[in-house]
Amino acid sequence: MTRIAVLGAGKIGESLLSGLLAAGRPAGDLVFTERHAERAAELTARLGVASSDVAGAAAKADVVVIAVKPQDIAPLLAELGAVLTPGTLVVSVCAGLPTALFEGAMPAGTPVVRVMPNTPMVVGEAMSALSAGAHATAEHLDRAEEILGAVGRVVRVPEGQQDAVTALSGSGPAYFFYLVEAMIDAGILLGLPRTVAADLIVQSAYGAACMLRDSADHPVLLREAVTSPAGTTIAAIRELERHGVRAALIDAIEAARDRSVELGRSVQTR
Repeated sequence: MTRIAVLGAGKIGESLLSGLLAAGRPAGDLVFTERHAERAAELTARLGVASSDVAGAAAKADVVVIAVKPQDIAPLLAELGAVLTPGTLVVSVCAGLPTALFEGAMPAGTPVVRVMPNTPMVVGEAMSALSAGAHATAEHLDRAEEILGAVGRVVRVPEGQQDAVTALSGSGPAYFFYLVEAMIDAGILLGLPRTVAADLIVQSAYGAACMLRDSADHPVLLREAVTSPAGTTIAAIRELERHGVRAALIDAIEAARDRSVELGRSVQTR
């Protein structure tokens, strides 16, 4: 079995460990690092997975998953590069950081796969996009996809599209949460109790998501099916268009893409 080391046990790291365990991966094939001793002990007690320092985790790992925040990457790479066994697969889930950054800090020829997941990983419903670095083969991509497949769906994209992926699906859940928050507020404005408004909107969002996933119809057709002539829905759609909601969403996602590019550049120039 492949031994996997997860460096960084924040929400994404913990969710990945939990998903791998739920998929049948033995706890003995997993190890993680965590800077805070109390947090490490709590995770070990709850998940049954051992914690280690970076050197210990990397020493026996076939795959090293780097799940730290971009601003914490420099000291980790300096430490990891000195102890990583040549040929070990490195999988990065760090937003905005290119594979070249990792390749430059690792032993020559290290295969690196870049992944952009999102927070629904915590409920096993992540959308992850992965890209191969200069030395990663189809087999390395298969291994990375198997790992990420334990916590959701996976697609493969050229690395040049990763900043767009970050903006669209990496940040995407926040856009939906923002929209749901506004709709709940609207329900309260219209006289509904908050709990009732939340139940109505969350279930509607869940049902709509299932329809989008399971139907072969374009979103336009699904929306038109709800939009009766001279009805309530078209009145609402007219107001959304009048206020430029569609254009605002496009501009927002473009801004997120630009910020992803900036993050990658800022780390590389430190």
